[in-house]
Amino acid sequence: MNDELLIKFLLNETTAEEKAQVQEWIVASADNEKYYKQFERIWNESAALTENHEVDEELAWQKFKQRVDEKQTAEPIVRKIKPIAIWLRVAAVFVLCFGAWLVYQQFGGGYTDLASNDLVLNQALPDGSQLVLNKNTNISYATDFKTNRKVEIKSGEVFFDVAHDRSHPFVIDINDVKVEVVGTSFNIKKNKNSVEVIVESGIVKISRASRELKLTKGERILLSDEKELVKMQTEDELYNYYRTGIFVASNTPLSKLAETLSDAYGTKISVAENIKREKIFITLPLKYSLQKNLQEVCLTLDLKMQRNQDEILLSKK
Repeated sequence: MNDELLIKFLLNETTAEEKAQVQEWIVASADNEKYYKQFERIWNESAALTENHEVDEELAWQKFKQRVDEKQTAEPIVRKIKPIAIWLRVAAVFVLCFGAWLVYQQFGGGYTDLASNDLVLNQALPDGSQLVLNKNTNISYATDFKTNRKVEIKSGEVFFDVAHDRSHPFVIDINDVKVEVVGTSFNIKKNKNSVEVIVESGIVKISRASRELKLTKGERILLSDEKELVKMQTEDELYNYYRTGIFVASNTPLSKLAETLSDAYGTKISVAENIKREKIFITLPLKYSLQKNLQEVCLTLDLKMQRNQDEILLSKK
């Protein structure tokens, strides 16, 4: 697709035939639609700059075309175009911005941001890997993901079901922690001061500084400020609640259940010191209110619940 034609389309300067051509191209594939949306966004942002910037239109366009041609040929080819309409001044600013973005994407520096905000988000990556993002989770993944399977977790919690591709390992960066897999499923949770990795299937390699270890099904690791890598057995299925819609506590310390419920409902739940290690077997539906689920917990362990503004305290009767 010709970029000049896309600009004409954005300005409603196309003929009926050209308009149909662009529309057919946009709907032809998801990649075309993504390219057009990025093109349109940068165009709109660039248009606002034209009132305050004097631009050599021909020079700007030549620079943009040269950047694109350098990617395709050993010798840059500069093509001159005739001014099509009075909108060329806007186009000149646009191509400078878009050209910089294009070069950034093509040379492997581009990342796509993904955020779940207030809803649990199911997302398929370009390589076929499936992700489930818990609420308020922010990640980014390499734009050329099929050949560069890199993900960065900025905050929150994600379940990964990674598509098998031995020639392109799946790599996740979380601060100074590196997680590498080929084809497996696992959960990663990034808190303010720690990172937890729980493996459901396959093998996950964890690296930090010069240290490295492998986790297999049913194993987990909690990484904090300490540099040591120590794996443990997964004790329950509480981490799965945002995927399954159920809190499953199986001989689980009450303090851990309270922590999980706090994260899920956005309310601080504290447990009296003398019962923090008390174990509980219980299954609670996420669709129920926090009040109803805590009543079930209190009934099971013969506890009482006290509310103090935004905090809830569980203690013995």
